[in-house]
Amino acid sequence: MSSLDRRQLLKAGASLAVGSTFVSLVGSQALAADPYAGAVLVDEDPAPIQPGSFTVAVLPDTQSYGEGHPEGFMAQTKWLVDNQKARNIAAALHLGDITNRSLPAQWELAVAAMGQLDGKIPYFMVPGNHDYSAGGKCTDRTTLLNDYFSIDKFRTQKTFGGVYDKEPQKMENSYHLFSAGGRDFVVIGLEFGPRADVVRWANEVAAKHKDREAILITHAYMYYDESRYDWAEKGTKQHWNPHSYGVAKNSADDVMDGTELWDNLVGKHENFIMTLNGHVLYDGLGRMTSVTPGGRDVHQMLVNFQTKPKGGDGWVRLMEFTTDGGVNVVDYSPTRKQCNVSEQNKFALKLAKV
Repeated sequence: MSSLDRRQLLKAGASLAVGSTFVSLVGSQALAADPYAGAVLVDEDPAPIQPGSFTVAVLPDTQSYGEGHPEGFMAQTKWLVDNQKARNIAAALHLGDITNRSLPAQWELAVAAMGQLDGKIPYFMVPGNHDYSAGGKCTDRTTLLNDYFSIDKFRTQKTFGGVYDKEPQKMENSYHLFSAGGRDFVVIGLEFGPRADVVRWANEVAAKHKDREAILITHAYMYYDESRYDWAEKGTKQHWNPHSYGVAKNSADDVMDGTELWDNLVGKHENFIMTLNGHVLYDGLGRMTSVTPGGRDVHQMLVNFQTKPKGGDGWVRLMEFTTDGGVNVVDYSPTRKQCNVSEQNKFALKLAKV
């Protein structure tokens, strides 16, 4: 049975036996007796990168490390620093839910973990729903993000591009510029359920940097069933859509989900090469490719390891950008010292040229 077939059954609320593992839906969350059902784990480091390649690392949903497993978060970024030269790591992307309940101690852990990258690997972050409001309830746009990751920290970095023009002192929406392997990139990072005017600003950034390969990072975009979030068509059939949160109810529904971001931002430009998001539970994995009006492929990926043991078992996604315009993706855990080489965790993509 394919991964997609399993997901479709889970989405329908069914129970499913996978080998000797029994998976069921309890409430709104898929629980598995074996959190690694479907995984193909190998006791080895990632293969060396090819000559001329560079790596972009992805850190999704570190929230559960702040609930008693700080060693996983610390191990992720330490491994990236230790392997920066060997893997030519050009940047690290954090996909939001930096914390679980937006508590000072959880923000302090994030500062300590991400701080290991300071001066070594540029990193770009977005907030997730758990980073908003008291207790991480996401009832409004208040967040402690700027108290712990202030704009002053990023302004001095050569990769810093700017922030949302209506909120010039806030880091919830930002863009960053980096170059590697003779290629130029712009990373646009957007808040959870971006507001319409934020998307207006993001369009201006993408257009201004139309000669750069663009990557969108935001917390909620793709769902686990290989489709984008789509409130208009699917509503509550997809769990955890930004439109279902208090922040939407308290702002006249001024949020956008994945389909709205494709229609109003990503699909309107011919320089986006990929989008990345976390947020979604179940197996926390998914990918799809959509075609722009100009005929270019844009790869979209969901990656979230928070349902694994010990807060996420330290899993990091490594994306090796090769000289022939490809991307080799593999998920690696520095705490388990394992790669996951299942079809959802190890694969290759071909990028459209900009």
